[in-house]
Amino acid sequence: MTGKILVIHGPNLNLLGRREPEVYGTATLEELNGGLVAYAKTRGAELRIVQLNAEGAIIEALHEAMTWADGVILNPGAYTHYSLAIYDAVLACGLRTVEVHLSNIYAREEFRRHSVIAPACIGQICGFGPTSYRLALDALLDQ
Repeated sequence: MTGKILVIHGPNLNLLGRREPEVYGTATLEELNGGLVAYAKTRGAELRIVQLNAEGAIIEALHEAMTWADGVILNPGAYTHYSLAIYDAVLACGLRTVEVHLSNIYAREEFRRHSVIAPACIGQICGFGPTSYRLALDALLDQ
């Protein structure tokens, strides 16, 4: 696969570093993005990174990516657990998508242990903090 990848950080991820550091770590979104961009360069990948709090904006970003991207790394945040609209958009855009979470959603509250979006994705990576994004990038580029 060529390396034009859209990275979507969903709701509340703009608060990384301040929001529940015991769950999400102390790295800010800017630090996470900086590390991911640096890693992507070593893999010859080009990233476009957005952070979107609104469900409709995430869907629009997926639609727009159809015109340029080879794959998507998607952290849908809380939308993971109920957004059939994002599920539909992932399927409709036809881009290989990896769902990512910083925390292990399966070790958290019961309501967080189910993803309605994962079945539309080629895979899901969770629980490795910022490394989850690098693993997702590797998965997209290596397949």
